[in-house]
Amino acid sequence: MTVYLNNLVNEIERLRKEMSEVALQKGITSKESLAISQKLDKLLNDYELNKQKESKHVDSSEETT
Repeated sequence: MTVYLNNLVNEIERLRKEMSEVALQKGITSKESLAISQKLDKLLNDYELNKQKESKHVDSSEETT
């Protein structure tokens, strides 16, 4: 896993924890909870996209060896 993906995972975990805490304090439908949820969605999409690219890159390099 690349450094970038590791950093994404760390940020995703941090936001998950923050979202849980905010949701418990202010409610799941609070503006703050929703804003964190949207940030988390973007990071998760970015993670999946980069994970797929990494996987394709590894598959391509295995074919050439």
